[in-house]
Amino acid sequence: MTGQAIGETRGKNEKAFRDVTLQIVVIMWALCGVQATVASAQEDMVLGSGITNQPTTATELGVPFSESFLDANAAGDAADEVALELARLQAQIDELKQASKISQEPIYVYPEESPAMACSPPEVSKFPTVRLTGFFQADTAWFHQSERNIAAVGDAEDGSDFRRARLAAVGNVWDNVAYSLEMDFGFPGRPSFMDVWVDMEDVIGSANLRVGQFRQPIGMEGLTSVKELTFLERSLPFALIPFRQVGAVAYGTASDDLMTWAVSGFRFPTDVYGGSVGENGGYGTAARVTGLLVDREPGNVRFHVGGAYSFIDPSNDLFQYRSQPEVFVSETGGGVPAAVAVNTPFFVDTGIIDAKHTNLFAAELAASAGSFYAQSEYLVSVVDQIGGPTVALPGAYAYAGYFLTGEQRSYDKKNGVFGDVVPNCSVGKDGGIGAWELAIRYSYLDFNDANVQGGRLSDITAGVNWHWNPHTKFQLNYIHAMLDSPVNGNSDASIFAMRAHLDF
Repeated sequence: MTGQAIGETRGKNEKAFRDVTLQIVVIMWALCGVQATVASAQEDMVLGSGITNQPTTATELGVPFSESFLDANAAGDAADEVALELARLQAQIDELKQASKISQEPIYVYPEESPAMACSPPEVSKFPTVRLTGFFQADTAWFHQSERNIAAVGDAEDGSDFRRARLAAVGNVWDNVAYSLEMDFGFPGRPSFMDVWVDMEDVIGSANLRVGQFRQPIGMEGLTSVKELTFLERSLPFALIPFRQVGAVAYGTASDDLMTWAVSGFRFPTDVYGGSVGENGGYGTAARVTGLLVDREPGNVRFHVGGAYSFIDPSNDLFQYRSQPEVFVSETGGGVPAAVAVNTPFFVDTGIIDAKHTNLFAAELAASAGSFYAQSEYLVSVVDQIGGPTVALPGAYAYAGYFLTGEQRSYDKKNGVFGDVVPNCSVGKDGGIGAWELAIRYSYLDFNDANVQGGRLSDITAGVNWHWNPHTKFQLNYIHAMLDSPVNGNSDASIFAMRAHLDF
């Protein structure tokens, strides 16, 4: 029954209850008159005084009795009738009370909904939900540079650093609305905004909408979580990607999750606190489509293809690309002498470019079979300069990995990327060897074109990963960086780096 119907029923019952109560009051007054008449008659008979008392009449009291005066015997009969009437009315009152039992809770009256508007919302008590997650990555790096390399980029100091240390609250506020609030305490900004967004599922058909700061849909490696990277850092071409920016993205899957798509619009550039200010430009867009052409189990046989595009109109018509050699350690400077470098230097750098806009094109391939997997991407940024020629700045990488202990690399169909690693036998108190993984990668980034002379860098990286369990791993990378500097010529550097990773 609706709140309106309950209110109407309660009103009718209260009116009937008042009517019955009024009748009882009238009858009680009549009964008082009858009792007075009986008493007067008895007094006359006993005393014989001859004084005639004026009886109280039912007519005067408004009670529909046929006689205006009652003698003692008639009064007795009337009293019996009144008693019967009272009993009947009492029964009616009891019946009305039973029918008028209404909850003490407030009754809210809502407009009647048409069938098209009716819905069955989930249990409110389930929302919102909150889950605390986080991870940290503690790195150590040793550099060995040639003299010419030191002259070209500066002295890269050995060091240790918490490369990332993040805490996040994630969950749902409704059955189709999720959120993430993630902060990084290792990145400059301390803390800095990472994934801070609200996500709405199935807003139009099967399309989802995300608003906030998030990774833009460019590049397979860029969209792979840092918790699941094969190497310590993403490859050199990652420098071309407009990574985390503030904006909105629509995304989804198709063909039974064998395809993914995403289209976004964002402010550019965004600082470590999600801010972006500028009256001239400062906008960008990105789009990505992937397809899983082969998806066969058992055997973990998969073949992935994808493509992406991004257009950027930079804020105040200024743009810059630069990159380090796939490793990074830093210190804030609080405990470091002034003469010591506190960051791993950039090996290639375009400098600030006056640019109208940029167009970024990306293509990706990936495959897996059993314990083997491989991945590669090619990216090129076409920069339309102001007062200069249009330049093309390309980059690419390819890598392969193999599990010595028989594990297989998972594939995330929702995002079109490789997923996490779960050891067959995790290291624990009862033994276990974990998962052992070998990997090798080649990557390059070319910032030399026309009047832009930022250098060309090529890296060869070999890695060994020991996954203790799904949440703990240790990584060792050897990186050989080969730099072609327009000013200092060819040089190289060798880097050993280690990482301890834990997530929860």
